[in-house]
Amino acid sequence: MKLIVGLGNPGSKYRATKHNIGFITLDEIAYQEKVEFNKHQFEADIAEFFLNGEKIILAKPQTFMNESGRSVGPLMTYYNVADEDLIVIYDDLDLPIGRIRLREKGSAGGHNGIKSLIAHLGTKEFNRIKVGIDRPKSSQEVVSYVLSTFPKNTHEDMLQSVKLAAEASLYWAEGHDFVNTMNQFNSKK
Repeated sequence: MKLIVGLGNPGSKYRATKHNIGFITLDEIAYQEKVEFNKHQFEADIAEFFLNGEKIILAKPQTFMNESGRSVGPLMTYYNVADEDLIVIYDDLDLPIGRIRLREKGSAGGHNGIKSLIAHLGTKEFNRIKVGIDRPKSSQEVVSYVLSTFPKNTHEDMLQSVKLAAEASLYWAEGHDFVNTMNQFNSKK
């Protein structure tokens, strides 16, 4: 069993914001796999499907970003998901829009959703797909920037990164190890 978590904030107010790129990516995976988020467990919206005989769970924590671990920790315990069978997809200010970067482990890097996951999981060693949202260009505060929508002129690049993150997630879920997945997708633009 594999668990793919997308980070974001619940509600229509945040639906298309940069901070919700994890939710947007999970929506793309659900679309490709023709499944719906029709279950609610441990404060997360859940969709399930099978890939090569293995159950794949998509989870969108509904706890708000800063409390994501409160949902993911119990999900992993309930489904007995090992750390290596988890991927977390989230926004990254240090990557340009249109780029993704896969990592096996690491610090939170200032991302409050990842801080919450590390605190609740008790480890920094879980697979991640960072999706670039770029940094604010002017004096705009980071909080207002991540909670704003993508400018129209970046929409195509954003969709490209979402599709690439979805493709990487599914490649991994098919049974490829994460190092191989990193090698396949970290070089793609």
